[in-house]
Amino acid sequence: MGIDPAVVGTTLPVITVDVERGRLRFFAAAIGETDPIYTDLAAARAAGHPDLPVPPTFLFGLTLDGPDSFGFLANLGVDLRKVLHGEQAFTYHSMAHAGDTLVLRPVIRDVYVKKGGALEFIVRETAVTRADGTAVADLTETLVVRHRAAD
Repeated sequence: MGIDPAVVGTTLPVITVDVERGRLRFFAAAIGETDPIYTDLAAARAAGHPDLPVPPTFLFGLTLDGPDSFGFLANLGVDLRKVLHGEQAFTYHSMAHAGDTLVLRPVIRDVYVKKGGALEFIVRETAVTRADGTAVADLTETLVVRHRAAD
């Protein structure tokens, strides 16, 4: 019934995304960002950026740009109705900007169980680089799969 720990180390499909100004502006508005460097090109350039910078949590949404964002869960036999977002973390290496092409390389890094099997955890790490290989960030996401309490 549980996820086979042999999946640890499984590489998931690579996602390549061109970062567009309109999408950055939309995201900034959606999260209530008021700093004009995220929406106004002149303000961004005045602050020393070559273009609109990518807001800090924007990269997480890019993991949903794949052709089947949650297909890896279905392949693990996970019922999406039982999945909760547990946590996410970001380690930044450099600032990304509108006009960058970003490459996301996700890998399943860990699978573990708690509460006597009632909760199963899947840790996915995603390395984000520019098309030239320059590191942008490392993303870590923990998904929780709820099961019936073990008897």
